Amino acid sequence: MSEVRQWEERDAAQWIAVPDERSDKYTRGVLGVVTGSDLYPGAAVLGTEAAARTGVGMIRYLGASRPAEEVLRRRPEVVTAPGRVQAWLIGSGMDASSRPEDDAVRLRHAIEDGTPLVIDAGALDLVGDATGPVVITPHYRELAGVIARAGEDDGQAPSAADIADDPGGWALRASHLLGVTVLLKGHTTHIATPAGTHRAVTAGPPWLATAGSGDVLGGVLGALVATHEQELSGTREETLEALAALAATAAWVHGRAGERASAGGPIAALDIAGELAAVVRDLVTAGAS
Repeated sequence: MSEVRQWEERDAAQWIAVPDERSDKYTRGVLGVVTGSDLYPGAAVLGTEAAARTGVGMIRYLGASRPAEEVLRRRPEVVTAPGRVQAWLIGSGMDASSRPEDDAVRLRHAIEDGTPLVIDAGALDLVGDATGPVVITPHYRELAGVIARAGEDDGQAPSAADIADDPGGWALRASHLLGVTVLLKGHTTHIATPAGTHRAVTAGPPWLATAGSGDVLGGVLGALVATHEQELSGTREETLEALAALAATAAWVHGRAGERASAGGPIAALDIAGELAAVVRDLVTAGAS
């Protein structure tokens, strides 16, 4: 088992992109988003809300029409026209078992773009087709399904309970099996790379286990990936390691936002998103000190 690196504030502070007087909305990063569905339009709203509050120059929402309407109602600055992006966030609030053809086309465009991808939930079955560097963001049950589809070497795919018993070990095995960076969600989030590096983030109260919380995390990570194009342009191993650092930072930011929103009590997903800008501000201050 590889050594586990605990990801802390000082680590996360190094992975916040701060604009300067020469920045514009394009150089600050453009995130393409294909999330949500007629059944789960809220996932698109939560992901775009989180990305906007984490700090990105532009969000292109290119999903289905109903969630697009809800996204624009909440965030009118979101663009629904196609164009160049620096990263994609796909799959949140989608169901691979009942995927409409128009969603399949949208997802196919994203995974064939060659751009870094954050793949969640209803797009995890497409991880093997991606042409760009990938970070996946499953919970235990979803990772069990991903491993089963990919085929374990010994033919014994784990159950969700197996993964819960050894989340760090299974994150590492899945990363090696799939050739992608893995962010395995849980009270302690485990981030693993095919090279065998292992980061862990323990941040946020148990109240974070609430509907839509993972959609917020996806938006945070998508924004961070979109704002680090230069760091993601190296060798494959360098890129996957950078994705791991960004994933750990996203988990830390998400957890800290949950702490601020909770103050010891229950929270909803939008509460978490509402605290993100303040958490990022504090990280910028910490990084500058």
